[in-house]
Amino acid sequence: MDLYAYDFMVRALLAALVIGLVAPALGVYLVQRRLSLIGDGIGHVALTGVGVGLLLNQSPVITAVIVAAAGAVGVELVRQRGGTSGDLALALLFYGGIAGGVMLVGLSPDSTSANLVQYLFGSLVTTSPQDLAVIAALGAAVLIAMLALRPALFAVCTDEEYARVSGLPVRTLNLVMAVTTAVTVTIAMRTVGLLLVSALMVVPVAAAQQITSGFRTTMTVAMVIGVGAAASGVWVSGAVDTAPGATIVILAIAAFVALTVGAGTWRALRRRATPAAAPERVVEPPDVVLHG
Repeated sequence: MDLYAYDFMVRALLAALVIGLVAPALGVYLVQRRLSLIGDGIGHVALTGVGVGLLLNQSPVITAVIVAAAGAVGVELVRQRGGTSGDLALALLFYGGIAGGVMLVGLSPDSTSANLVQYLFGSLVTTSPQDLAVIAALGAAVLIAMLALRPALFAVCTDEEYARVSGLPVRTLNLVMAVTTAVTVTIAMRTVGLLLVSALMVVPVAAAQQITSGFRTTMTVAMVIGVGAAASGVWVSGAVDTAPGATIVILAIAAFVALTVGAGTWRALRRRATPAAAPERVVEPPDVVLHG
């Protein structure tokens, strides 16, 4: 049976491909900046946005984008201006976001456990044409920003002080990173869910790093891995009836393990094939004979 004969499966595949492309393109900057877990924190804040949307009978996707972006900007400003450390700011984001989300979802008139699970773990096959349009538009905006601003964002993520001395608008670029992270997390909640979206940002990048060295190459390979995991995950989930989001993440982790083992094996074989350099011969100075 052709799974893609159904419109909902086609929409699911297209939405997954968009997220599989966009999430690693953003994630490579987060990994470079050692903020691999920020996607989880913003995902918890996005849950509060979902609760606001359900409570006010508005589109949960739109309200989640607004609330998540506001939360991400707030954390960035606290990190820059306040005395709160990055770890503490992320902790506040984690706990406050999920507590507010669960409370608001519980207060909404049509609250069910299915509603909460749908956003926490994804519900790819319920993607509507309107959802797909929003995912495609916002995903394209994030991807364009990540590619167009790559030199500046790389400089900020590598050495923020050097970037500031060089004249780059560091604060603005940091806010761009915060907002695009919030947008990516929100549009990905349909695909892999708010609790798993950080994995799709980080795991393809970690997998690409096993076989690449340059930043641009790592970004390209990570995007290829993300798209491959998304496409194969949708197909596998449809064929064996598993959760699409979890399947996509598992396949991305499998790619990481395979590339790690393969790269390690290749390096070991190269070391064995390369003959060890012969030790330099030490020439002893001739004995000096003293004649009396």
